Amino acid sequence: MLLANPKLFTLAAMAEERERLRHERIALVMTNGCFDLLHTGHIYFLQQARRLGDRLVVALNSDFSVKALKGLKRPVQSEKERAFGLAALECVDYVVIFSRPHLEEEIIAIRPDVYTKAGDYDMAKLHVGEKAALNKVDAKIQFLPFLAGFSTTSLIRAIVQAEGDK
Repeated sequence: MLLANPKLFTLAAMAEERERLRHERIALVMTNGCFDLLHTGHIYFLQQARRLGDRLVVALNSDFSVKALKGLKRPVQSEKERAFGLAALECVDYVVIFSRPHLEEEIIAIRPDVYTKAGDYDMAKLHVGEKAALNKVDAKIQFLPFLAGFSTTSLIRAIVQAEGDK
């Protein structure tokens, strides 16, 4: 089934949209991640990220890049399904799927005003190329508090255990 998703943009379309937003002086926040099974920690983080500007774009890891990061059994949901779930959230304005290991090209094309990650990241954990791209576009880098106790890995573990208890 083809899921209509008006918030899902190609990188080229998002770059065009960014120019429109810049012209209208609309502040754009950018974050990224796998968002494999959308959970409370993700939703809390995305809501907080959206408050840092006027619009929020989520760069979503492709199925290929999730497999490279998390292993061959991931993602649990396809990139289109994950993008659809993210787009259903009021706090998310745009979703762009990316396949490269790092976001340099996306950062340069989108030129966010603010780039944010959850508090389990810090400047030392940011990829050097991404950090350089963020500096090049003069983006403010903001780390938001991490909501402990929520992770996709622990959620998958709980689901597997619940199935085993039947």
